[in-house]
Amino acid sequence: MDIIRSTAAKVASGFKAMALAGVMFAAHVQAQDIKLGFVGDMTASPTAGIGIAGVAGIEAAIEDINKAGGLLGRKLSLVVRDDGGQPQRSIQAVTELIDSEKVVALLGPANSGNAMAWKRIPNEKKVPVMVVIAEATDVTKPMAPDGENYMFRNTMYDRAQTAAITAYAKKNGAKKVGIVTETTGYGEGGLRDLQAQVKANGLEVAASEKIAVGDTDMTSQLNKMKAAGVDTLLVWCQGTPMGLMLRSMEKLNYFPTMLTAGGATTNSFYDAAGPALATRAISVRTIWAPVTEPQQRLFKRVESKLTNPVVFYGSVQAYDGVMLLAAAIRQAGSVDGAKMREALEDLQAPVQGIFKSYAKPFSRTTHEALVPSDAKFVRWNNGKVAEYSDDVSKSLTPAELNR
Repeated sequence: MDIIRSTAAKVASGFKAMALAGVMFAAHVQAQDIKLGFVGDMTASPTAGIGIAGVAGIEAAIEDINKAGGLLGRKLSLVVRDDGGQPQRSIQAVTELIDSEKVVALLGPANSGNAMAWKRIPNEKKVPVMVVIAEATDVTKPMAPDGENYMFRNTMYDRAQTAAITAYAKKNGAKKVGIVTETTGYGEGGLRDLQAQVKANGLEVAASEKIAVGDTDMTSQLNKMKAAGVDTLLVWCQGTPMGLMLRSMEKLNYFPTMLTAGGATTNSFYDAAGPALATRAISVRTIWAPVTEPQQRLFKRVESKLTNPVVFYGSVQAYDGVMLLAAAIRQAGSVDGAKMREALEDLQAPVQGIFKSYAKPFSRTTHEALVPSDAKFVRWNNGKVAEYSDDVSKSLTPAELNR
């Protein structure tokens, strides 16, 4: 009998220990951080600077959220993976962040080609992505018509940029338009967007040429533009080749109106073109310098981490991207991917960001938080990117910009 009682006591004690362990484990799980993941270029020129700026903005947003009590009673944390601008490394990083690190959402990347290479993975695994740097239009398109889409974006995407510069070209009186794009996925996407916008604005494409990212002399392509009578050049490529294109224009003494992609606002463009020639390119950007008090406060926090002040826009977009994800988690009351996606597509309360206040920025069919009228025309002036304002840019209406 004593043996039975002893055995029963030991079993009861074991159950109590197991129950206590279960409670402690549950508490540990509850206390674990909510992980966000960033994947993007932080080491390979020319996009590394924007990737670094993006991480700085994400870290600032996480710090602010944690100081305010976190989300769902838990702290946020960030896991960063540098993909070096390489698609295969980016795919591996996304897989690791989702499967091993168990992140509830992703931010980044810096390169559109990388986003296109791995967008199927978060869609299949139902993990929301907030794209805060990559700009190719197709990045946020659903994998299948009417399918669930986990790719969201808070940056000025290519179709919006091409709409703005093409509207400018039309109102500026362009007669013959030339298009120059680079031979990458980014360039091909830009070409499709430019062609569509040129057609929508009733303009004529007199010549269309391509360049490689590594090209240093574009006189051949520009001579064809000149022979075709091109008076307005729409250029869609990265900063360095755009800057070198201006060097080739100088050789030919041929300077059509040059309307460009956001790459013309990067320090790599400025370095390649030089101070004088850099002023000839007109581009669009959401933010080019801290203007409002919130922007100035954020700039002071991240300034030491930026490779150049011009990439500050990456910090702003990334900061706001985190705030949009946080709003979705609060509304959903969960970090379940499907519930977060549904919340993002129907955010009930405005989200106050550093760039602007976002009121229902997304829907089931629209995953772009920004529109063309959110951007301003800019160009280099005295070594800094500054707003460019003339009679044409002042007269453009939202309807013309959002065509």
